[in-house]
Amino acid sequence: MADFRILEIKKSVFDDNNRQADALRAELRKNGTFLLNLMSSPGSGKTTTIIRTIEALKNDFRIGIVEADVDSDVDARMVFQTGVKVVQVHTGGMCHMDAAMMQQGVLGLETADLDLIILENIGNLLCPAEFDTGAAKNAMILSVPEGDDKPLKYPSMFSMVDVLLINKIDAKDFFNFDLDAAMERVRNLNPDVSIFPISAKTGQGMDAWTDWLRQAVSQWKKIH
Repeated sequence: MADFRILEIKKSVFDDNNRQADALRAELRKNGTFLLNLMSSPGSGKTTTIIRTIEALKNDFRIGIVEADVDSDVDARMVFQTGVKVVQVHTGGMCHMDAAMMQQGVLGLETADLDLIILENIGNLLCPAEFDTGAAKNAMILSVPEGDDKPLKYPSMFSMVDVLLINKIDAKDFFNFDLDAAMERVRNLNPDVSIFPISAKTGQGMDAWTDWLRQAVSQWKKIH
């Protein structure tokens, strides 16, 4: 008999979260609501990208946004100006959103009449990669000023996403950003990822991204 017990807390936390995420995903699928989990470093342009995405898709889908922050409601106020439903989630110091917190966000949005929910996750490339939020698809933004070597430093995040948006592409030359190298590094980690170079500021490349999302939402609703 062992002298003491070993409690695998991390495994237990992830197992519990995964069960909650699967339940939330099934609930959203039943309602025909597509949840996109959007992640990135702070300052990558998530909010601007979300606003551009709303502008492109608001005539096609009923959209809701869940803004996750440790504190403040700055981003929620910006997104609210687009006219879509918005709910702010304060994580109480947590560096990520998990399925239980996402469930609260969903309840706050009253999703029965929504086709698309976008979660603007906490700005962080570590913790959010580990927690399933119940999303149908996971996306992330890599902004040009962060450097083309970012995939080498945060492989877990780049390995788990369905979509990578390389934002601020209009500033590529100013930051000596090697787009081909960045894409190659990501595809070495994640061969199936869809990559869209964009500029949320100028609108460059946004049509390709929103066309992808439009198709993904429509397919999800057909399955439902």
